[in-house]
Amino acid sequence: MSSSRPLVVMLCGLPGAGKTTYAQALQSDGYVRLSIDEEIWASFGRFGIDYPAEDYAAVSAEADVRLRAALRANLAAGRDTVVDYGFLSREIRDGYKALIGAAGADWALVYLKADFGLLRKRLERRKKRFDANAAFEIGSELLAGYGQRFEPPAGEGEIVAEQHLPRDVSFPKPELLRRARCQSRDS
Repeated sequence: MSSSRPLVVMLCGLPGAGKTTYAQALQSDGYVRLSIDEEIWASFGRFGIDYPAEDYAAVSAEADVRLRAALRANLAAGRDTVVDYGFLSREIRDGYKALIGAAGADWALVYLKADFGLLRKRLERRKKRFDANAAFEIGSELLAGYGQRFEPPAGEGEIVAEQHLPRDVSFPKPELLRRARCQSRDS
């Protein structure tokens, strides 16, 4: 589908699913990358150091407000954007889709579906780092908690990118995203 409307790629999945890796690849393809983790790091600092761990929910909520404002600005400028965010609930996904539609843009929801073995492997590697995209350790118990709260997209126009061991990375090509773009019902 050829369109002059900006495209927003929404990356959905559990921690370790590959959202940041895929977002960085799309950034290399010309997308503007917005990251909830990097917004938290830049605006509030380091988890458990610059703000207490118990403030994480409030910090995340404020970072979400800032991320939405940055997305609106990108869309007003006509920029294709990738949003590096877990989108763990349908309510959050629907809110972003409404924002995108109100801005006259299209969206592609990519669900990075990974089995827990692969997630644990990636999170084990990640815990060796301490940066915006690895701000705190996600062990098996915390991962299980995320898994219990996660509402996988189904019937939302999603593209599912299944990933399994031993193959580590499998992402949809940018051309597929452009063809699969969806318009909000309100736009």
